[in-house]
Amino acid sequence: MTCSILRRTVRVFVMVIFLSVSGLMAGSLRVADIGDFELENGNVITDCQVGYRTFGKLNFWKSNVVIFPSWFGGTSAGTANLVGGPDNLIDSTKYYVICLDALGDGISSSPENSVTQPGEKFPRFTIRDMVKSQYQLLTEVLGLKKAYAVIGGSMGGMQAFEWAASYPDFMKKVIPYVGSTRLTSNDLLFIEAELSAIRNGKACGMPEAGIREIVARIQSMVVQTPAYRVRNTTPEAFPDYLAGVDDGFERFFRTNDWKAQLYAMQSHDISKPYGGGMQKAADAVRADLLVIVSQQDHIVNPTPAMEFARLTNAELVVFDNDCGHLAPGCEMARFIEIVHQFLDD
Repeated sequence: MTCSILRRTVRVFVMVIFLSVSGLMAGSLRVADIGDFELENGNVITDCQVGYRTFGKLNFWKSNVVIFPSWFGGTSAGTANLVGGPDNLIDSTKYYVICLDALGDGISSSPENSVTQPGEKFPRFTIRDMVKSQYQLLTEVLGLKKAYAVIGGSMGGMQAFEWAASYPDFMKKVIPYVGSTRLTSNDLLFIEAELSAIRNGKACGMPEAGIREIVARIQSMVVQTPAYRVRNTTPEAFPDYLAGVDDGFERFFRTNDWKAQLYAMQSHDISKPYGGGMQKAADAVRADLLVIVSQQDHIVNPTPAMEFARLTNAELVVFDNDCGHLAPGCEMARFIEIVHQFLDD
């Protein structure tokens, strides 16, 4: 056994013992070290960290685990807001919910928090790498062999699709919402707009606040529909609206982390291991799928997810309101009811 493997084994053993006896408060942030983590491209994240929060109780059979990866720009603290009692999206009185921090979110290993590979030195990773790191956390650190379900929205929905294709026997049910199996040209245009703002801003020596301001405006312009913005924000109220956007981005935007996750989404395609054949990827899926999309989504076009639902004979739910990418949240009661029915069936 090499020294690095020995150190990793000791870390995992200590983590398991600590979690079993410490009685950490449910929902508190925990960060596990999964060791040097090899990426799809052959590069390595040294001393890779994966953050997570747990809610509810693991049953005797360990059969009630629900995995909830973070969305683009978000963390496990955000997904945790959708976990709670029977009135929440995920009922933690019934399920043992593990909210996961995706690579690049500033909690798990990221360009902005890496000591050995900071900033531009941090290797590029993919959505598949995010999921692989989570799989190692769940199986090697937490000792789980199966999960009941995976649910995720936006970039979390991309991870949910990747879970279904890459680890088809690990869970029984998968719920990707406003996610995609691979990006359309319109999705790529949105991502390239934000990447261009970051690249050119850095090249011009623009401070992070200036880059953040441009990215915030691009993101806000497409996250909802024009009809929604006109209906909800009068020209007189626009300055206050814009100030709120800037304030929100200031709290969570970190240039290098944002760019890293943009690159991960840009390359996302669950059919790559299957030679680019989406039918082959669909044939590999074993879990029951509930695919939820927004008809008027200007960030993640619903077409690839809808097509994958057809290929897998999955249940498909289409939200058609002017909230755009945030459509499920604008019909929260319906969203909760649909998810509960699928999980409880």
